[in-house]
Amino acid sequence: MTNSLLAPAPAPAPLPAHALPDRAARSVTPYPRGHPAFLVVLDADSTLIRDEVIELLADAAGSRAHVAAITEAAMRGELDFAESLRERVGTLAGLPVSVFADVGRLIRKTPGVHELIDGLHANGSRVGVVSGGFHELLDPLAAELGLDHWRANRLEVRDGFLTGGLVGPIIDALAKADALTEWALADGVPLARTVAVGDGANDLEMMKVAGLAVAFNAKPRVKREADVVIDALDLSQVLPLLGLRG
Repeated sequence: MTNSLLAPAPAPAPLPAHALPDRAARSVTPYPRGHPAFLVVLDADSTLIRDEVIELLADAAGSRAHVAAITEAAMRGELDFAESLRERVGTLAGLPVSVFADVGRLIRKTPGVHELIDGLHANGSRVGVVSGGFHELLDPLAAELGLDHWRANRLEVRDGFLTGGLVGPIIDALAKADALTEWALADGVPLARTVAVGDGANDLEMMKVAGLAVAFNAKPRVKREADVVIDALDLSQVLPLLGLRG
């Protein structure tokens, strides 16, 4: 796929319509069932934001080059995500919790994100973010942006310092698909009216279950498997795909 926007391909088969287990989700009260709206679920790193948060953390730990190489391979689908995440997080051991505030100030939101969220909410639609990153940095962003749902990994902290470990289940590709399906059920949105937006191999499973899969400045494999490709660095370009702008 080389064009910025491509015509949708045939829709993927839906998942079974049953509730899935909670994975430290943050959600608000669902809107009434039957509402003619959408659920749009985005990846965080390199989609909602322009950065890879774990690389910003690794920069503080002096391990950025090593972590960036692993991240790139994982996003191309060349490494097991969970295993690669544990290895990357292990390099963060010893960082003080003050690093969250320091890194938070460095995060750059992707252009068009406010317009996308405002446009969806004006239509009565919902917006979720599911991330292979970390709640410690996603939570403040979610509050600032007014997200309806969000979910991520949690870093283990002991005595004010990162241990290099994780707490709870890892948010991998299947967990992302679970989150999209769970939120759609909670909000009363048919899977056919869900949209998954992402850039890496870790987003492919949620793209398979969504009604529309959007590759956003994505890796080649993701572009090949998505329904639509957006190569411009502007998240508001999702709105015309849903008939919500221009």
